[in-house]
Amino acid sequence: MADDDSRNSTPSTDLSTRTAPEPPAAALTAAPAAPPGPGAASPAGPRWLLGLVAAGMVIAALNLRPAISGLGPLLEEVRRGLHMNGTVAGLLTSVPSLCFAVFGGLAPRLARRRGPATVVLGGMVAIALGLALRPLAGGTTAFLAATALALAGIAVSNVLMPVVVKHWFPDRVGSMTGLYSMALALGTAGAAAVTVPMTDALGGSWRVGLGAWALLAAVAVVPWAVISRGRSDRAPGAQSAPETVPGQPGEQAATGLRITKSPTAWALGVFFGLQASAAYITMGWLPQIFRDAGVSASAAGVMLAVTMGMGVPLSFVLPKLAARMRHQGPLVFALGVCGLVGYAGLWFAPAAGAWVWALVLGVSNCAFPLALTMIGMRSRSHTGVVKLSAFAQSTGYLISIPGPLLVGSLHDVSGGWHLPLLLMAALMLAQMATGLLAGRDRVIEEGR
Repeated sequence: MADDDSRNSTPSTDLSTRTAPEPPAAALTAAPAAPPGPGAASPAGPRWLLGLVAAGMVIAALNLRPAISGLGPLLEEVRRGLHMNGTVAGLLTSVPSLCFAVFGGLAPRLARRRGPATVVLGGMVAIALGLALRPLAGGTTAFLAATALALAGIAVSNVLMPVVVKHWFPDRVGSMTGLYSMALALGTAGAAAVTVPMTDALGGSWRVGLGAWALLAAVAVVPWAVISRGRSDRAPGAQSAPETVPGQPGEQAATGLRITKSPTAWALGVFFGLQASAAYITMGWLPQIFRDAGVSASAAGVMLAVTMGMGVPLSFVLPKLAARMRHQGPLVFALGVCGLVGYAGLWFAPAAGAWVWALVLGVSNCAFPLALTMIGMRSRSHTGVVKLSAFAQSTGYLISIPGPLLVGSLHDVSGGWHLPLLLMAALMLAQMATGLLAGRDRVIEEGR
């Protein structure tokens, strides 16, 4: 997750190796954060409002992953409490991808009508309600419904954060995106590490431990309620739509581009989906694999936090390195090898080398920022990047849905983790193959 998904750090890198624009700070949306024009170089609002928006962004980002990463360390207790089989538990780890694909696509339209801050406010309310209702569920259906509500809020907020950055901080897109990305990674890793100790401190009930995260989401509602009341929130409606930059190389070709005819677009879509599948499998099932090997619940949560935390430094390093390469295949291959090493370790010595496997799987999970960077490099034009980003991510999130579900089903059928690990290794090999194709030095405007 991933997530991803990082899964939403936005690489603000120099893509001078291509004529494409800066990799979209909104690569997760239909509104890439292009560099501001001469008339858009000043902050959009008074200083107090900008400070409130910055604080609201950080608090919102902290809330965009605990619903997912906080569940993994307590999944065994949730399954026992709700009499949940492995297939349904696998569905829980697939729901994020489904919600991101379905609800995330609605965010730009909602933002045009209501303003991005108002929609983010609604997202924070949905997260708080979903996390508060989830512990009250008496069965799996209610638990899934409450989880879906929280994930719907995450999806729309996730998509609109880069739009918020572009509108209120047009002269600091890179730094504010970095701040948001670090808060996102911190929320992911923190929830994985803190949930079990917090649950123990609050009496040991998984319901209380999971429900406590609703308080953090409730805090995030406050600044966005103030921000959404300002008139400045109504201005950026056009930013949710693809922009046209006359005279930009390839812009005319991209306008009439049929994205589904491009092999590179399909390769990117499949690569994005496979890396997202690997991320959500890791986020949902890695703590359980460690626990079944004899690792304590608390330690398993910390190991997941280590895995997710690797994205903080690497999400800044990888995009810069990828932008300097004509073919990103070597990076795809290196990350894939790390994933295969981690899976092999979980097969042969899951407990003895647990910390090592957590680290190498964390490196492997950083295929997400690499995928975003490649999306920005595979088109010469702003419009082309918008189309490619929308296609690759919507296709990818749909592709990622079955993976976590199959892992849970295979674990139920086999009673162990060897069959699921074989599936995970096969998916990683496919990820490497499609990533090598997607990383080739070509652009979609050429029809390739």
